[in-house]
Amino acid sequence: MGNNIEGKVIYAATKSAVLVISEGLRQEVKPYNIRTTVISPGALATELPNSVTEPDIAENIRNFVHEIAIPAESFARAVAFAISQPEEMDVNEIVFRPTRQEL
Repeated sequence: MGNNIEGKVIYAATKSAVLVISEGLRQEVKPYNIRTTVISPGALATELPNSVTEPDIAENIRNFVHEIAIPAESFARAVAFAISQPEEMDVNEIVFRPTRQEL
């Protein structure tokens, strides 16, 4: 998302909401031995920049992703890690990002 802060309030709020809802869900379903995992990736090389309709924001995101994004397969490896753990282990959260990503 680049280094400027403009336009990130909604993004941060929704990310926080996902974490809180997921933790609540984890607590509600633990009696049923259901596991939950939140995976929070940094910049990934995906089609997401193509969906941004605001031209200046879209250009900033494309440049940011082009400079430092890691392959989407990184996300797949995180999912594989979480689901491959033994039944008694719940990986609640995985946060990863490109080594060069500041925020």
